[in-house]
Amino acid sequence: MYKPGGSIKALVDKIISRDYVLPAIQREFVWNADQICDLFDSLMQGYPFGTFLFWKMEQHRLGEYKFYDFVRDFHERDRFHCELLQDPPERQLTAVLDGQQRMTALNIGLRGSFAWKMPGKRWTTDSAFPTRRLHLDLLSEADAESGSKFHFEFLTEQQASENNAWFRCGRVLTEGYDALIDSLDDLDLDRESLRVARGTLRLFHRTIHDKDVIYYYEEENQSLEDVLNIFIRMNSGGTPLSYSDLLLSIAVAQWENIDARDAIHSLVDEMNEEGDGFKFTKDLVLKAGLMLSDIGSVGFKVENFNQANMAILEVNWPDIRASMMLAVQLLASFGLNSQNLRAESAILPIAYYLYKHKAEESFLLRTEHAVDRENIRRWLIRSLLKPSGIWGSGLDTLLTALREKISASLQTFPVQELEAVMTARGKTLTFTDVEIDELCEVQYGDKRTFALLSLIFPGFDFSRHFHVDHIYPQGRFSHSALRRAGVSEPLWEALKQKYNCLPNLQLLEGTINNEKRQKMPHEWYAKTRPDPLARKEH
Repeated sequence: MYKPGGSIKALVDKIISRDYVLPAIQREFVWNADQICDLFDSLMQGYPFGTFLFWKMEQHRLGEYKFYDFVRDFHERDRFHCELLQDPPERQLTAVLDGQQRMTALNIGLRGSFAWKMPGKRWTTDSAFPTRRLHLDLLSEADAESGSKFHFEFLTEQQASENNAWFRCGRVLTEGYDALIDSLDDLDLDRESLRVARGTLRLFHRTIHDKDVIYYYEEENQSLEDVLNIFIRMNSGGTPLSYSDLLLSIAVAQWENIDARDAIHSLVDEMNEEGDGFKFTKDLVLKAGLMLSDIGSVGFKVENFNQANMAILEVNWPDIRASMMLAVQLLASFGLNSQNLRAESAILPIAYYLYKHKAEESFLLRTEHAVDRENIRRWLIRSLLKPSGIWGSGLDTLLTALREKISASLQTFPVQELEAVMTARGKTLTFTDVEIDELCEVQYGDKRTFALLSLIFPGFDFSRHFHVDHIYPQGRFSHSALRRAGVSEPLWEALKQKYNCLPNLQLLEGTINNEKRQKMPHEWYAKTRPDPLARKEH
């Protein structure tokens, strides 16, 4: 039977006091800023808020589980994980099984902030992530197209100051009702606008403080297995959980000495910070755990996540982590990053090879490993260039078969054996004439372009930052530039179609590319290679 839970203010107060906590089986906060705004608009319009599922935890059982706090100040780069509660309150607590996203959205909107990256800014620059707080436009107008009636938006202080009708939503928790209403008199508004603003603010205050919109169902004294079953059933709707989310939840619940959630997320974060940056996911890291630990087939199957296998995974975790980091560093030394790595799963056979051979950081540098590194690079690059998609369908079966061959390899990376396995599964690394012709037409910006150029330009140290550069500058192919160059108009479209293709592309180090800019090839070569023989050889 569902029970009334009071107002939004009462719910937020229980988040503050940590009467409501998140069990370790919960995933991260996944809503974006627009979804939070839509939630507040729906509440203002009186739409149903949905119900919650809680798990009442008696104090004597708290030590059996891990709990997390709700996100308050979300930062896309620095604070996007829920923080582990190191010292949960020593009293009865309520764990949230269903409703985390809505409760976190309320917590951020009324108490915290939301910082996401501004376009055109560097990821490493702090100013790229300005702090934004939720504001309500007190003079909101209904939008017939979207169905919204009240305009909520996350704004910086500067943005909010540009319109005196913006009301910071967090004030509704910290300031009294009369003081809030009286503060509107200080705004530069005409009589009608002031009337509308007061009405909007009254409704917002009633929505947060007075309306009983919270209803919940409560489970008591359930076992972890029962709670997992409830959790899986309840999370079949809403923003969907992936299967890996649920399996990660099981791993989190079963690891004894390592915080599985923190271990997996921190590895993902560190992998993505290597080189020029990657976009690996927790799904990949979970699959890596199965592959490197030789657990069953490399697939997200419930039987692979039993207690015995999770114990093996936990014991092997330090070595798995080290091998994955070494594999990412190796890919970065090949010049790969999030922009040109077409398939993240391609790293797994490499990581498994490094893991089985107990490779250390010296593998990246020492000359006795140079041939092995080059064999790995060429095998990987060819797998990324195949248009049919090596790392697509049948991935789990392929990875399991590759693991068997690598495990049987005694010394070097077994390129020929791996290619034989791949060919038997219709994933050959031999290129047909048609495929080669297609690669000759690959375009600037295609994820395959860097990989292909790295084969065409051998001998580069790709650990240094390289750009894909136009040999004849792209700025010379506008209609006005072609006209000034004396090119006849019938040729314009043909040239515009070709200037972004492979024959007009090269690899240049970032600093050199910045120096080249719009120089024509003969001008550039005359400056950088004044010796005719050196110029000809290049």
